[in-house]
Amino acid sequence: MKLICIGRNYTEHIKELENERPTDPVVFLKPDTAILLKKQPFFIPDFANDVHHEVEILVKINKVGKHISEKFAHKYYNEIGLGIDFTARDLQAQLKEKGLPWEKAKAFDGAAVIGNWLPKTEFNDINNLNFSLKKNDQLVQNGNTSHMLWKIDALIEYVSKYFTLKIGDIIFTGTPAGVGRVEPNDQLQGYIENQRMFSITVK
Repeated sequence: MKLICIGRNYTEHIKELENERPTDPVVFLKPDTAILLKKQPFFIPDFANDVHHEVEILVKINKVGKHISEKFAHKYYNEIGLGIDFTARDLQAQLKEKGLPWEKAKAFDGAAVIGNWLPKTEFNDINNLNFSLKKNDQLVQNGNTSHMLWKIDALIEYVSKYFTLKIGDIIFTGTPAGVGRVEPNDQLQGYIENQRMFSITVK
């Protein structure tokens, strides 16, 4: 399985990082070794001094597909989840400045939190989902999928042009504004609507 991540999919997040608004989805990958094991804390890596949380809606692919049309994309997933794309922001800035790939800043061990999964049938409209992240019981990120530049089905169409989607693949759909630094002993809890999807400790 692979983790396919989308960057710059929420306007306010693009503004807060002073990035250029893309004309197509920004796509990068994380290996399966980036997945933070269940019930394990997240350890800030020793090569970074400024690691940020980025909460994101996740989609789990349930059948093989290539060149999937947007109108058929809904048939390729049954579950919606929530996760964190941890980013070594200081390292990412150095790499971007040199025009180099981001993977060292985005795909390191433990950089992908994958919470619980819910059937998409639990929701009236997956394009109007509230989701949020609390750090030490304080709301730090609050988003709604209606604010995505590219909605879930459009992302599946776009990504499947380049990569065959396989059963178990997970798409990280982008983060809203409010990303910020994590510190040792921080407690992070993610929610879709009012359902808690994960809870982790930072070490």
